[in-house]
Amino acid sequence: MSAVLADFPVLTPVPDEDLALAVHADRVHAPELWPQGLMCRSERVPYLCRLARWAHTAGLIREQLREPA
Repeated sequence: MSAVLADFPVLTPVPDEDLALAVHADRVHAPELWPQGLMCRSERVPYLCRLARWAHTAGLIREQLREPA
């Protein structure tokens, strides 16, 4: 099942109304160091996971995402 979802496309470019979701996805699907390497904190798959890649396609910079809205 995860192999099917890994190739499932996400909408790009990210519409303005989805930017809040992209910010949330970037925060939840952050990198975390494991003995196997850098993994997605949420999915435990190699980082950049699908949703993290989608958030990055929104042109968001990590420092901007960490600032309070």
